Formats: sequence, structure tokens, C-alpha cells
Amino acid sequence: MKINLLLVFVILSTQSYAQEFPETITKDSLFKNIPSEYTILDSASGNLNRDEYLDLLIVFKKNDESETSDVIDNPVDRPLLIYLGEPDGKYHLTARNDKVVMCYSCGGMWGDPYEGLAIKNGYFTIEHYGGSAWRWSRYITFKYSGNDSKWYLHKDGGDSYHASDPENVETNIKTVDDFGIVEFEVFEY
Repeated sequence: MKINLLLVFVILSTQSYAQEFPETITKDSLFKNIPSEYTILDSASGNLNRDEYLDLLIVFKKNDESETSDVIDNPVDRPLLIYLGEPDGKYHLTARNDKVVMCYSCGGMWGDPYEGLAIKNGYFTIEHYGGSAWRWSRYITFKYSGNDSKWYLHKDGGDSYHASDPENVETNIKTVDDFGIVEFEVFEY
């Protein structure tokens, strides 16, 4: 289930929860490890570690990234943080990766490639789309491992096609057999 960004901002400003959230997530706790020039780009809630508590993914963006991000010389990072729900209703930061969400200028002529987040029972996916005459999508999926309570790259791939021939789509998906074992925290797009 996707959290509406407006809902996240209401949560942060009123310091109270909608019914799903029994305790307060404070602005201080969410931004504790994020520089002050960053704001929330997107968020999603769901079951990230296959327990009974609701978890959160939050993507942050630099406020001036549209002016400062340059895919070649200065790709501005977009941190993705994983917050796990606890029995007391609070959330704790469990993992972070600054290089898993593509930068503002990484989409080519299409613009910002970031499309969204999806969570499903221990898996989560970061969705991107970009290009110009040649269009592409990229879906980076991580899977939770109960053995060590970490997330590992599960699949990385997408489609590409020329805008003049959208019916001729090439799909390229890589799995663990192709890239080996890659932890969420060290993955780079």
C-alpha cells in the first residue's frame, strides 16, 4: 500500500497518525540522518520484513536538485531509507542507500526518471523510466532475507524500445545468477 505524500506531511506537521499508525513519527526522527537541504520525494508502506508490523520506505531529494544535478559531473544523491515497524508502534531506521534511486538528471531528455516504489511481502522495487528517442524502464527489486535480516538485490532490469517502434520492445532482466549476492546498502545504479 502506497502512502500518499500529503499524508506523510500531515503526519510530520501534526505529529499524529492516521489509523494505521498507532504512534508518532516525528520530523526529527525521519530527518535525523538527512542533511537539512533535503525533503521527502516519495514514500511507501508495506511489509518489508515479513513480520506483523507496517514498515516504511522513504526517498529523499535535495531541494535544488533540478538546478544542481548533472548525470555526468554531479549526480545528486537521493537517499532511500528503510524504517521497520516495532511492536510498540515506533519505527527505527534499519538500512540506507544513497545510490539506489537514480538522480534527477539520469533520465535523459525524458527528465527525472524516478517513477515510484512498490512493496510486496518482503520485496520492494524502485521504478524508473527515461530516455529520448530510445525509451527505457528500470526496475530494481530487493528481497528480504530472514537469515540475517538484510535485503539483497533480487532482480534488476526493464524494457527498452525506440519511440518510432513502441511495439518492438526488448526486455533485459538480470538475477542473482548474473550479478551474485549484492546487499541493499552497497548497490549502485
